[in-house]
Amino acid sequence: MKIKYLGHASFMITSDAGTRIIADPYASRPDLNYGEIKESADIVTVSHDHSDHNNVAAVRGNPRVVRGTAKVKGIEFKGIPAYHDEVKGAQRGNNTIICFEVDGIRICHMGDIGHRLSDTQVAEVGKVDILLIPVGGFFTIDAKVASQVCDAVKPRVIIPMHFKTSKCAFPIAEVDEFLRGKKGVSRLDTSEAEFKQGALPTTTQVIVLKPAL
Repeated sequence: MKIKYLGHASFMITSDAGTRIIADPYASRPDLNYGEIKESADIVTVSHDHSDHNNVAAVRGNPRVVRGTAKVKGIEFKGIPAYHDEVKGAQRGNNTIICFEVDGIRICHMGDIGHRLSDTQVAEVGKVDILLIPVGGFFTIDAKVASQVCDAVKPRVIIPMHFKTSKCAFPIAEVDEFLRGKKGVSRLDTSEAEFKQGALPTTTQVIVLKPAL
């Protein structure tokens, strides 16, 4: 299985059999200047209906759209209700955590989670091999809370997303704040990483991918 970081909170996950899933496709705009998404996919997941996460129309190939719990092409997606803020959605609305398994590896995309997870949510998320988590703060959880969520979920691999870059002018923090003091950090000079069941790290690793677009 391969995970490619397109940019912002969007990833393309490709199974060994070639099934392609794009998570939270963004719409480019002046303050979010990642390149236009032109990839095709079989499935698109959407955590919430904000334009930097729900640009389904950009994805080619007539994909099936998943916004919660569903089974598509033999892949079971589990949607876990959450919020975009710390006041039960009163400021920014709802958010859906989406978990699914590809080639025996369980992936969890947190979307724009805006709060710590309750014990119930941690139990619903369950086992996580690869956690895709926002770390920039302001619109989402910040570095401190993201670290607390990681400690609660205990993934094998953490891939940060939704942080400030030269192509993102949002008033959010860069990834370095989340990385500070952490062990097992790898900054890859590539947008893509390959993972195999049985070959995942035995201790939690943080992998920073370079946006492809």
